[in-house]
Amino acid sequence: MNATLSGDVVRAGRQAREQFYDARGYGRPDDGSLVLAPVEAAHLLFRGDLGSVDGMGFREFLASAACPALDFLVYKDLRDRGFYLSPAREGWVADPAGADFVVYPRGKGPWDDEIAHRVRVESERATVPAAELGDVVLAVVDEESEITYLDTDRPEVTGATAYDPPEGVPGSLLDDRVLVWDPPAALYEHGFYGQPLDRDGETVETLQVSLVEAAYLVRRGALTVEGGADAVLNRGRAVEGERFDRRLRVYETLRNRGVVPKTGYKFGADFRTYADVESVSELSHSELLVRVLSGDHVFAPRDLALDVRLAGGVRKRMVFALTDADDISWLSAERLTP
Repeated sequence: MNATLSGDVVRAGRQAREQFYDARGYGRPDDGSLVLAPVEAAHLLFRGDLGSVDGMGFREFLASAACPALDFLVYKDLRDRGFYLSPAREGWVADPAGADFVVYPRGKGPWDDEIAHRVRVESERATVPAAELGDVVLAVVDEESEITYLDTDRPEVTGATAYDPPEGVPGSLLDDRVLVWDPPAALYEHGFYGQPLDRDGETVETLQVSLVEAAYLVRRGALTVEGGADAVLNRGRAVEGERFDRRLRVYETLRNRGVVPKTGYKFGADFRTYADVESVSELSHSELLVRVLSGDHVFAPRDLALDVRLAGGVRKRMVFALTDADDISWLSAERLTP
């Protein structure tokens, strides 16, 4: 069976509709015949189900400008995994913007209304704006044509921690932290603020509070230091620059949502988070790693994959807090094995 290239689609006859669309979900019916996207035609040429497109076999067609090679690699991989999928073309699928393919649940096809994944194809050398992620699976093709699937989402980040610190606890601003002398026991045990200076004692006699924790507590009136909130803010900006304000905004938002953020330094993140803290002595593992970025951040897929791999290796979910002048939006990413 042969087909012809017509603009940006490949046209085949009635027999092709019955054999390829009705039986295996390729293309779209069009007035009794079949219209194929070039990547679908390339896959059928590769399988030997099509003889040629305008006289071109698989090698010639893939080498032509009609079919992007990376799209073909991802399309073939998903077909090999047993999925039916359709190119995200206007008029073929609902909401095609931002995706290259829609993938149907196993056993489903384009004649059904269910979609399992929206897939965007990128090279490992590309860049991807964070604003364009969140409802799409990123299929990253590396230099050896291996494909990594990264599922991105826009999660609701909330928790159930309910602790109100007391007012007016005195502290001393020293270098890049605040020391709280004779703190209320609950400040650490139930609020999980700071770290004890002596971790072996049964009572916390001195509590070391980070600058971002201190800035939050001073603003709430729970902590007092010489110079007030401005002293803590100025110290934070001196050691971190404008990044400190972004981190503080995210810290405040998480605390206000019942989530306890703690440093994520040893995981290469800004924070690790606990959704429901009742007692530090009965603390469960943290659930999220949070990296604070500007709202206009652009990812290199390699860096995104590194963050996701690290979070998965320590059994956490990777979340990015995207901050702009007016809002914070949340973006999560994790490995997906289709």
